[in-house]
Amino acid sequence: VIGEHTLTTFDIRMKEPNNEPVINTAELHTIEHLGATFLRNHKEYDKITVYFGPMGCRTGLYVIFKGDLKSTDVINIVNEMFEFIMNYEGDVPGADARSCGNYQDMNLSMAKYEATKFYNEVLLNLNEENLNYPQ
Repeated sequence: VIGEHTLTTFDIRMKEPNNEPVINTAELHTIEHLGATFLRNHKEYDKITVYFGPMGCRTGLYVIFKGDLKSTDVINIVNEMFEFIMNYEGDVPGADARSCGNYQDMNLSMAKYEATKFYNEVLLNLNEENLNYPQ
């Protein structure tokens, strides 16, 4: 809780930690730009999105929303976001020298590959194990 607001952080773990290769920085950076753009422009989540960005270990991303939320509350928005990323065409939003401190480190085709892999292997097969931290 910050002031009168409850914030909830979600790990979007795209890779199994210490067991499979991490996501390259260019792909992860591109996913960050696309996901942040999607959330900032969403008709509902634009008002409750606090943060969307990469994990330092490069196994996934964090998203922070206002509200006391559970994983099941955000399944639809995470699915929508990954559908947006994996189907995105065009220039990566914010991939320019004025908007980004490392704008040349982008890889849209591999970002789409990683998003599609995660969507097909994880998001389409969610279960209790995927929705909660291990005890």
